[in-house]
Amino acid sequence: MRLVVVGNGMAGSRLVSEVRARDPHLPITVVGAETCQPYNRVLLSNVLAGSARPEQVRLLDPSWYAAHRVEAVFGSAVTCLDRDTRAVVTEDGRRVPYDVLVLATGSDAIVPPIPGVERAIPFRTLGDCERILESAGSSRRAVVIGGGLLGVEAARGLAGRGLPVTLLHLAGHLMERQLDVEAGEVLGETLAGLGVDIRTGVTAQAVQADGVLLADGDLVEGDLVVLACGVRPVTGLAADAGLEVRRGIVVDDEMRTDDPSIFAIGECAEHDGTVYGLVAPAWEQAGVAADVITGGKALYRGSRMVTRLKARSVELAAMGETQLTEEHAEVVRFTHRARGTYRKLVIRDGRLVGAIVLGESDAVGTLTQLFDRGGPLPGDRAGLLFPGLSATAHVADSPTLMPDAAKVCQCNNVTKGQIRACWEAGARDVAGIAAATRATTGCGTCRDAVEGIVGWLCEQEGVSA
Repeated sequence: MRLVVVGNGMAGSRLVSEVRARDPHLPITVVGAETCQPYNRVLLSNVLAGSARPEQVRLLDPSWYAAHRVEAVFGSAVTCLDRDTRAVVTEDGRRVPYDVLVLATGSDAIVPPIPGVERAIPFRTLGDCERILESAGSSRRAVVIGGGLLGVEAARGLAGRGLPVTLLHLAGHLMERQLDVEAGEVLGETLAGLGVDIRTGVTAQAVQADGVLLADGDLVEGDLVVLACGVRPVTGLAADAGLEVRRGIVVDDEMRTDDPSIFAIGECAEHDGTVYGLVAPAWEQAGVAADVITGGKALYRGSRMVTRLKARSVELAAMGETQLTEEHAEVVRFTHRARGTYRKLVIRDGRLVGAIVLGESDAVGTLTQLFDRGGPLPGDRAGLLFPGLSATAHVADSPTLMPDAAKVCQCNNVTKGQIRACWEAGARDVAGIAAATRATTGCGTCRDAVEGIVGWLCEQEGVSA
């Protein structure tokens, strides 16, 4: 059996490594449109901010493919999927036959159809990031169009380099898909304090040489314009081949398309009406597909969405149904706008169905676990928002009290018990734990928790970390 994977981003590269871990002999070919090795797209904002170098966000070492007998074709996009002969054809004419095919084509940046948009740079790929940085070196002022997660990260990253930045957003508040109005406003105030000028409720009408022209006639000056207007699943290859496509490539619980020999995972896949745009669901889907491809049994039942933003001086976690009000749920809220703090719990039937935590807080780990498990909440709601007030909220924040089943790394589904087992097997630092479990290699926000567990284990056993 020959496996071909189209796409070598975060989903495709994870699928390849998961399959190889299960079957050391299955012939695998991966075809990627980008010329570089796979990298962690989630961490590109760190590259933009200067807190990480491009080589530090790579997912697989260049030597990995040869060492694991995986044929890798980089820099050659697939242009045709021939289902009749079971082969894919690349833009340079290469024909790659398959018995099983996995589509991991990801998403493309949305580029608004406005005059002069070719002057702007999308913020999506490592190549885009390098172009932005090159331009930033000679720019006096930047404008970012789009106030979702990527736009906020781009604006914060550029401001952190000392470049004056204006962030333009069509909606009335930032990150409106994840945040309620007040949280969006508090986030905007936090960014303003870091040097980002926020303009919400505005429409970009054209990109000019000296800035962005708004629909109301105002000109927002800037010689660097960055686009963060959202993404769109790459589905053309599947659609041209006659596979079922809606918003994404439609898949079942085994991640199969309506052609049983073709799977789809990641941002290009639509499961049960949902297209996920986060890394954790993509990696969960890769694990399910790898199990099925190698003869195992696994089903994907959907993912619980947790959005994390951890830029310099900006920390945010949002999960679930954050927009519900007191009319439809029990809502517990605390705001301290002068400190950039906003915390909100949304509770229904005694269970956490949504939460927002903006600003530094020890509560995130506990809330994420309660949301992920869907279990009943303790009666002390204030203790959930303020862990220092109650012992009930220390479950995720104290390695001593955290149960082994507690999930520490959401992106990779790594529990405290797995970290403990790796430590007992000889992994005495975060790098060793990451190599064995992949914890900390997704969004990176669990690193402090992993360090805490490792440190606690070393202290308990009287060994040096």
